[in-house]
Amino acid sequence: MSTSDTHNTPRPLYAIAADIMADWGKINYAAKPYLEAMADLDTIDSMYGLDTAKSVVVYFLSNAQCWRGQKAREIKLELKSILKGLSKGAKNDTFKS
Repeated sequence: MSTSDTHNTPRPLYAIAADIMADWGKINYAAKPYLEAMADLDTIDSMYGLDTAKSVVVYFLSNAQCWRGQKAREIKLELKSILKGLSKGAKNDTFKS
């Protein structure tokens, strides 16, 4: 769960998705489309078709509750912190901590 540089820039979403795919054996059918979308995204400000990266990450987290273990906890925390960083200074209705 490291950041890409010393300025706390989040890792690209595609890198996070690759780590998830490497760790999660049989990916839950409901989480899979969101994980595949994350694999095509760079930042939380990116778009996937008409969907925001933010919504893709939120829906992935909603459907990834059955992914467990230390790596799962670390990556879910990383994704949540990226979402929280997005909401600093602005109201964020999609993700509530």
